[in-house]
Amino acid sequence: MTDGETRGALGAARDDRHGDDPFEDALALANHTHEAATGPARPPEAGQGIPSAGGPYAAASGAPTARGSHDPDGATGPADPSGPMEAGPPPSPSAPRPRPSATPWQRARELAAQAVPGPPAPLSTPLAEALGRTLAVPLTALTDLPSFDTSAMDGWAVSGPGPWRLDQREGAAAPGILAGQAPAEALQDGHAIAIATGARIPSGATAVLRSEHGDLRELPGGARQLHAPRPVPPGQDIRPRGQECRRGDHLLPAGALVTPAVLGLAAAAGYDELTAYPRPRAEVFVLGDELLDHGLPQAGRIRDALGPMLGPWLQALGVEAAAPRHLADDADTLYAALAGSTADVVITTGGTAAGPVDHVHPTLRRLGAEVLVDGVTVRPGHPMLLARLAPRRHLVGLPGNPLAAVSGLCTLAEPLLRALAARRPPGPCRTPVTAPVHGHPHDTRLVPVAYRDDERYGLVAEPLRFHGPAMLRGIAAADALAVVPPGGAQRGSELELLELPWSAGWSGGGPGDRAGGPFGPAGGAA
Repeated sequence: MTDGETRGALGAARDDRHGDDPFEDALALANHTHEAATGPARPPEAGQGIPSAGGPYAAASGAPTARGSHDPDGATGPADPSGPMEAGPPPSPSAPRPRPSATPWQRARELAAQAVPGPPAPLSTPLAEALGRTLAVPLTALTDLPSFDTSAMDGWAVSGPGPWRLDQREGAAAPGILAGQAPAEALQDGHAIAIATGARIPSGATAVLRSEHGDLRELPGGARQLHAPRPVPPGQDIRPRGQECRRGDHLLPAGALVTPAVLGLAAAAGYDELTAYPRPRAEVFVLGDELLDHGLPQAGRIRDALGPMLGPWLQALGVEAAAPRHLADDADTLYAALAGSTADVVITTGGTAAGPVDHVHPTLRRLGAEVLVDGVTVRPGHPMLLARLAPRRHLVGLPGNPLAAVSGLCTLAEPLLRALAARRPPGPCRTPVTAPVHGHPHDTRLVPVAYRDDERYGLVAEPLRFHGPAMLRGIAAADALAVVPPGGAQRGSELELLELPWSAGWSGGGPGDRAGGPFGPAGGAA
């Protein structure tokens, strides 16, 4: 880590409102203060699920980790070794909040995916509105494809062996059959007629001779004769009816994502509508009096980086997201916004810790919400949370630091939104890393990486610099986030990757093109 990065990391630790410094625990450990401040880490507990609705503000169980006054995420209450909060009457919104147990990272993702029993009921959706949705029933061909024999090339439809006498349809503007025309007359043996690509093959035709292979010769009396340099086998350059599919064939299974290619296939197969699950609806509330929506930072205020990022990020996940709303640091304002929202998922940024203007937890208590995840053993992004506002309505609270918010998106929001959209989770993706990556002593780390080509390992993931919790420079150049286990990873270790929603389409072919990018390798700094 450079001196500048060290100063940035320590500076981030001083921000109680958005505090989430991935190095503070490591620094404390090196100074023999971590155990005294936070207590020893305790192993994850097995068999824990979404808490029952025994209390309106019940925290989900996870791996208990006692945290006291030395908390890098801004908590200042006493250590809570008793584990999860017991069900009971809701505390006063203004009462001090006991610090719950942080949930292990993988368990937090499972809880988010299981927070809803399934997607809402499917709808019949016009093709123009189906992009990005998930098929609720298999896509079955409504017709043969192609629905008639068609010409695969421009040339001549011929009948029998050559040479052929060339026919021209009487009164036709063009000397032959064009796409969209239905030839009325059968083609006689020994005859040929010009035909365009995609045009319907006339009855009696046995093959298509490509235009570049034919030789037209004039005959006495003005007739013309078509010759071929070699025999034309039957069926040449004819796409037979049903070559791609027959009516009733299953083209795609339920659960397939509707991509642009799927829309084209559905249209070709005769569909005007698709039965698909609706897109989840999300609303984003950006919290903070210190945020500016234009211009340069000034007078202690900073630009809002999350508002411009979150809407497009959610849309890339197939979510209907309105433009983010900026809310002042006021408890009643936040309460009114959450109480009035009808979105499937509300996403807030900042305010999830225990600072003087962190109103998310008190507002959830005031709403009688059920907290499913309150803190995750991941860096950056520890003070993220997931709460159930009402049946099938949830809130994901993201930390205010930008990269910590990205961590929360990938940890809690993405699995929840996939479940609501009936999207299958991506398959496991593990890739060797090009350099050692330092790990947190006890927590998972998420580190931005870019794909590269390596002579020894093939496709590899290169850890990027500028990965502090308040930084976006690394993630802007990244293809994925590497999941670094406690203790770190050595060069060549295969790590699980969380691909960014826009990188999956070009990750397989792009690494070599971006080798030696603007940030270069991270080396051992992570």
